[in-house]
Amino acid sequence: MGLNFNESLVEQFVQVFEDATGSKISDERQFELAFQRPDGMRRLDLQLRVESPAEELFLAIEILRDGYPRDVRNAVWQLEEYRLSRHDVLREMLPIVIAEHLSTGAREILRERNIGYFDASGSLFLKHKQWLINVDRAAKSARVRRAGSLFTGAREQVIHALLHSSMHQQWLTGLEISHLAETSAYTVSLTMQELERLEWVESQGSGRNLRRRLVQPGKLLDAWSEAWRTREEAKTRWYAYAPNPKELLSTITGKLDRESLDDWAFTGAAAANVVAPLLTHVETAELIVSPGLAARYAQALDLKPADKGWNVTLVERGGASMLFRRQHPELPSWFASTFIQYLDLQDGRGRNKELATHLRTNILKI
Repeated sequence: MGLNFNESLVEQFVQVFEDATGSKISDERQFELAFQRPDGMRRLDLQLRVESPAEELFLAIEILRDGYPRDVRNAVWQLEEYRLSRHDVLREMLPIVIAEHLSTGAREILRERNIGYFDASGSLFLKHKQWLINVDRAAKSARVRRAGSLFTGAREQVIHALLHSSMHQQWLTGLEISHLAETSAYTVSLTMQELERLEWVESQGSGRNLRRRLVQPGKLLDAWSEAWRTREEAKTRWYAYAPNPKELLSTITGKLDRESLDDWAFTGAAAANVVAPLLTHVETAELIVSPGLAARYAQALDLKPADKGWNVTLVERGGASMLFRRQHPELPSWFASTFIQYLDLQDGRGRNKELATHLRTNILKI
């Protein structure tokens, strides 16, 4: 990792270690300590020496930025490789992982393996002879690396597929997720790696038998919702004449059927109120249409552009927004997935927030 990785984190660890144990650590810092293994030369991030007349103790340290289960398993393996490489068996070695952030799951893994750890919150776990130190503090907020990329393009389709499958608590192979998400196995693999780092997905098995399941659907939906509110998209507002405003969805459906247009879906308040009735009525409609086709749909519906008093909104989207759409038994129209409806209620307009909560509680049940 090198001295430039996070010198202040190392010095913070040294100070906390000395205060907790009453021991003194030598000023010597051995970064990137090379050691030989059968598969080639490896490097330990850092080795420190504890100055003690009672014994010669060395701290073998792996340094992480954000420590999630996948990361600490790799660090544990590296520490074990270093231990196996040593021939000075008379010298005591204490393996430790230090990080700016260690997740709860990562800490549990390290404790189970009796490996010390420290993170920037001041948490410290050490178990060595007379030492038994367990200072467990709430972890500082981790920087979710590349979090934004989880909710763009094909990765967003994987997110949607996972949330959809979570309603049935399904264990899925990568191939099954790829089929549901209508994307490549490579995209699924990249997305799963990031979700496992966040501990939002758990896995079982290996190789072709590897299956995954979403275990934190609420956290994933909240993160997607936050990203959704910042997206830029082609959205236009129109006015449609409807003899009975309460039957606006039926009127729109009839016109689109006559034009043989079926690449669309209702979303937002009107759709959610059909799926999970709460409001007396909603007199506006929001339609998702394929990118570039808003003018075609506006013509089919005989819509007039409207800066004020609109009752129809056309949103040009594809990808995740069109996954898992379905027809409602009481209204044979295309409806976006309830997850997309929920996301589209995050605009804060009218009673959308109340309707979103109702939809999440009674339909999504997250």
